[in-house]
Amino acid sequence: MLLKEKYELLKNIIKEHGSAAIAFSGGVDSTFLMKVAHEVLGDKLVAVTATSSTYPERELNEAIKYAKDMGVKHIIISSEELDIEGFASNPKNRCYYCKKELFTKIGEVASENGVEFVFDGSNLDDTGDFRPGMQAAKELEVVSPLKLANLTKKDIRDLSKELQLPTWNKPSFACLSSRFPYGNKITIDKLKMVEKAEQFLLDMGITQVRVRHHGEIARIEVEPSEREKFFSIEVMDNIGNEFKNIGFTYVTLDMLGYRTGSMNEVLSENEKKLVLKK
Repeated sequence: MLLKEKYELLKNIIKEHGSAAIAFSGGVDSTFLMKVAHEVLGDKLVAVTATSSTYPERELNEAIKYAKDMGVKHIIISSEELDIEGFASNPKNRCYYCKKELFTKIGEVASENGVEFVFDGSNLDDTGDFRPGMQAAKELEVVSPLKLANLTKKDIRDLSKELQLPTWNKPSFACLSSRFPYGNKITIDKLKMVEKAEQFLLDMGITQVRVRHHGEIARIEVEPSEREKFFSIEVMDNIGNEFKNIGFTYVTLDMLGYRTGSMNEVLSENEKKLVLKK
């Protein structure tokens, strides 16, 4: 299917639903979906952003700006994952608890604002990763227009560029809770450590970054092409000293660089299947 055909299919899917509240994070996928849905649905679209300790302030500020620039009604709610029973202990199906809470709250916002459906920004590529949160979306009948239109991440970036969206080349982002190995307790203090460490690297000019929290060790993942930026005595000293000030004892650079879902590499295929069956 040609990209133009996928784009037209997306608009038809959105039109068929008539009205929606979109789970809007300010990322590549949800910003593109918001743009197209607003063109199709107009004031029958509401963007909903959930704040929490796992969602960095920089992402919230960008989401607010994007919605304002597009003229989309934007509602900000609180959805503190650490208050959800079972979430902080960081089980393998952690994302299920998070998404169930999130989509339930967005569904309430949808009802309060007279819109019928809840949209999320899942795309076709998301079906190939371990994502327990998609199970919660299915249970709560959340609609994924990008996935239904067979749009991949690359498709969305290409179309976003054509539409002159500022997010077309924005680095991928996942909530900060994804920085912890399964079974390691997540706390607000640890989340703040990760946020500060990642912000420091972003301010240095690193574009795609994850700081994985392994207790006293910080494991830095960056885009493979950006690894060479670290091979300077001055840069290594600056990063090491800053991370120690943040609270880490040891600082490492992952030799393989950033890759989506690296924390899932410890899970066997059987474990993933068992988690998704729960």
